Amino acid sequence: MELHDVWFVLIAVLWTGYFFLEGFDFGIGILTKLLARNRKERRVLINTIGPVWDGNEVWLLSAGGATFAAFPDWYATLFSGFYLPLLLILVCLIVRGVAFEYRAKRPDESWQRNWENAIFWTSLIPAVLWGVAFGNIVRGVKIDAQKEYVGTLGDLLNPYAILGGLVTLALFTFHGTVFAALKTVGDIRVRARKLALGLGVVTAALALGFLIWTQADNGDGKSLVAMIVAVAALVAAIGAIAAGREGWSFALSGVTIVAAVAMLFLTLFPNVMPSSLNEAWSLTVTNASSTPYTLKIMTWCAGIATPVVLLYQGWTYWVFRKRIGTQHIAE
Repeated sequence: MELHDVWFVLIAVLWTGYFFLEGFDFGIGILTKLLARNRKERRVLINTIGPVWDGNEVWLLSAGGATFAAFPDWYATLFSGFYLPLLLILVCLIVRGVAFEYRAKRPDESWQRNWENAIFWTSLIPAVLWGVAFGNIVRGVKIDAQKEYVGTLGDLLNPYAILGGLVTLALFTFHGTVFAALKTVGDIRVRARKLALGLGVVTAALALGFLIWTQADNGDGKSLVAMIVAVAALVAAIGAIAAGREGWSFALSGVTIVAAVAMLFLTLFPNVMPSSLNEAWSLTVTNASSTPYTLKIMTWCAGIATPVVLLYQGWTYWVFRKRIGTQHIAE
């Protein structure tokens, strides 16, 4: 396996980790409107991710940085062609971070309500747009012989990509609801279980349609296996939450995300960004990659830094592993 193939796999792993971790972050933000009945319950939900949300976003920074360094042509075409949606995602992530930090700075009801509204919308919008973006990457976009995107914003809003956005929205919300049930006690935990059942059914229907469509267009035997694993894990996650096994359900919903992202990257390889105008103009792991020397240096750096980051983030989750409820929230 060549180094550019290795870095394609590593970038896939980074995006998988981001969607697994930030997925339930987005879900919790959305649940501040769907599940919480009052401000105290919204504080409970926000506190479940309070110690970890910023660490989860490190995976996005790593994925973007790795793409820039390992596949500069992919990075340039992606961020220029998808400029507006990616800018909107970036603005949402900035506002979301500020909302988490500033929400409790003043006791005014209107102040806190406005920041809580910001948390909801800046969680929902990226949850949709990430699915739209990756749907377009897998489907293929208008790239010319100079490796430049020549389509319009309207070209990105096609039925396949929109379905992808609905799938990520539903899947992240389900993932977050299971996480809420896992991390809370009392009435909010019971309601999270019930909501997860309904969301799970909707998510399964949307995901099945999207994955079958993906497999029919670009799939092979490996992607078919990943699709089967994703669907089976999602069904098992629904069954586990119905049985009150939140830990198993959360793990299985995570497996669903991992398998679904793996399927997308399996259908993509060896392309990194297919051209819908001419297959010969597609960006691949070969023609979009950096020099072998650059990839070699990156591999050494990643081999040293990655275990440290994983150990630290794992330690953070272990320290803040206990459940919380409204009784733990001061008046």
